[in-house]
Amino acid sequence: MKIRSVETRVVEIPFEDRSKGVGITPSAWKSLETVLIRVEDTDGNIGWGEAFGYFVADAVRSVVDTRVKPLIEGATVDSIADWTRQAQRLLHIFGRYGITLFAISGVDMALYDLAAKRARVPLWNLLGGAEPATLTTYASLVRYGDAQGASAICGRALQEGFTDIKLHEIDMDVIEAAHAEVAGTAPVSVDVNCAWDDAQTRGYLERLSALGGISWLEEPIFPPEDFARLARLRGHGVPIAAGENWCTATQFRHAIDAGAVDYLQPSVSKVGGITEFVEIMALAREAKLGVLPHSPYFGPGFLATLHLATAYREMLQVEYLYVDPAAELIGLTPIREGHRFRVTDAPGIGLAPDEAVVSRFVRAR
Repeated sequence: MKIRSVETRVVEIPFEDRSKGVGITPSAWKSLETVLIRVEDTDGNIGWGEAFGYFVADAVRSVVDTRVKPLIEGATVDSIADWTRQAQRLLHIFGRYGITLFAISGVDMALYDLAAKRARVPLWNLLGGAEPATLTTYASLVRYGDAQGASAICGRALQEGFTDIKLHEIDMDVIEAAHAEVAGTAPVSVDVNCAWDDAQTRGYLERLSALGGISWLEEPIFPPEDFARLARLRGHGVPIAAGENWCTATQFRHAIDAGAVDYLQPSVSKVGGITEFVEIMALAREAKLGVLPHSPYFGPGFLATLHLATAYREMLQVEYLYVDPAAELIGLTPIREGHRFRVTDAPGIGLAPDEAVVSRFVRAR
């Protein structure tokens, strides 16, 4: 396929979550910034991608426009994987991980959507899947920082039918209060975003294990790529998960070799796109490790994750960011029933951004 054009837009949609909006990130988080990528081939087919952009959307968009776009516009792409790895090689001087890979991820994703549409098959089928599946998502909560707020939102998620909950709390008293609210009716996982040190983690693992019903502890220590230290925290009653801040299959291979985690958590909008995600799935199969994709998105990144989970049935659960956006970048009603999703036989990722929503929330350059 020959690529005619690449277009980027930053779409910023406010959301409500009944929290203070602080804690997980250095400043208040009250909007979803999507670096939306539109790739068109010379036959008029369009592919959609999403590069990770929360708080760094303008920087990511700049990398796409100034560094990645010149590599893809006018190019003939016979193998998306080959193109993606060549782009990584050509741009490695700007950093092997982080924003450079976010930009490549979004374009890679759009190319896969485009390729599936050209083949007139759903993305899950292009990736080797046999048939659609109903996928269960878990409610991924923001950080509330107080027992009352965290407990109340857990109760709301349960009332709406979610059967698994993830907390982003770092205070064990808050975690225990939220766990008590759930009262054994659903498994609970805990993501502390690298907030604890080794001694805290070991102590809190004992308390988490004593609670029962804890699915996993996510990213307990900083830096998240200290695989040797992560490995020493395994085997204390609660599985360890990490990977949302690792890029490329290379880092995941190193983590696996070090015995760092029980569950791998690649993020398709950060890791290097579908190309790298597929390679990580092969590594996970070989190592017999579970995969819990990182997917707190409402655009092409979430849809691509659903298609990957449909193609790779061993993926355990899909993350759903439990907030109320002011509008849906992509209307998910056709494939959603509560906390369950089922992608269709429509070509590519199956759905497209709502241009009325894009026009309303697009960020001016």
